[in-house]
Amino acid sequence: MSAEHNEMTTGGAEKQGEPQHVAPDVRAVVREQGDRVAAPVESPARTVKLQGLHAYYGEQHAVKGVDLTYAANEVTAMIGPSGCGKSTVVRCINRMHEEIPGARAEGRVMLDDEDVYGAEVDVVSVRRVIGMVFQKPNPFPTMSIFDNVAAGLRLSGRRVPNLKDRVEQSLRGAGLWEEVKDRLGRPGVGLSGGQQQRLCIARTIAVEPEVILMDEPASALDPISTLKIEELVLELKKRYTIVIVTHNMQQAARVADKTAFMLAGELVEFADTDTLFTNPSDSRTEDYVTGKFG
Repeated sequence: MSAEHNEMTTGGAEKQGEPQHVAPDVRAVVREQGDRVAAPVESPARTVKLQGLHAYYGEQHAVKGVDLTYAANEVTAMIGPSGCGKSTVVRCINRMHEEIPGARAEGRVMLDDEDVYGAEVDVVSVRRVIGMVFQKPNPFPTMSIFDNVAAGLRLSGRRVPNLKDRVEQSLRGAGLWEEVKDRLGRPGVGLSGGQQQRLCIARTIAVEPEVILMDEPASALDPISTLKIEELVLELKKRYTIVIVTHNMQQAARVADKTAFMLAGELVEFADTDTLFTNPSDSRTEDYVTGKFG
C-alpha cells in the first residue's frame, strides 16, 4: 500500500452525507447544512479504550490481549523494541490494520462508549475522527501546500464556508503558517522534511479529528525539526487525544503524560511516564529503559 493511499484513507476521506454510528456527538462536529458543512468547531478530545485487543498477520499473533486506556487531552507514548506490536496497536485503533491482506483484529476499541469495530460502524468516518500521522512525511506530490491541507475536506465531498480560513487555521495549528503563508501555491514536496511532517499534521487536523495517532513522527527528522514536532505535540494535546509510537525514550520522557511498554505483543507495563522511567514495576521494563536490551 502506498504512503499516499494510506494518508488518503486516514486523512479524512469520507462518504458523502452524514456518517453513521461513529461516536457520541460526532455528528455535532460534521453536521451538514445542505451541501455545506457547519463552521469549524474545536473538536472535543475522546478517551480511547482497548479491551482484549488481539491482532494477527495471517497466523502470526502480533498483539496479545491488550487492555489500555488513552486519556483525553493527554499524550500516551508506546515504547518497546522493534516488532513488539506497538505500531500494530496504533493501526488497530483507526482500523488501518485490516487494510493489510490477511491481517485481522479481535477485541474492542472504544471511542468513549462506542466500539469502532461495531458491525454498523462506517470505517471511513472512523478514520476521519481518528487521524494518523505516519513515520515518513508523505505530502501528496502533485499538490500545492494549500491543496495538501485541503485534500481531506475535498475528498470528503463537502465544502466549508471558507476553505482559505480552514487551511490557515490548520497550518497555524501545526505551527507552519508563518513559514509558508507566502508560498501556499508551491508544491508541498518542496518543503523540508520537518516542514513536510507538520504539513501532514495540518492535513490531519483540517478535518477536525478527536484523536491523533503518530507512528514515529520524528524518526526521519533532524534534531531541530524533531524539537518542533515535540513542541507541537505538547500544544496539540490541549485539543486532542494523542498517541505516539517512538523508539526514542528521551522523546517519550519529554512529551508523554503516560507511557506503555510492550514486549513480544504483550503490554508489560503502563504508568505515568516519570514513574515508568524512574521506578518501573516490572524488571523487563527496567531492563529496556536502562538499555540492557532493545
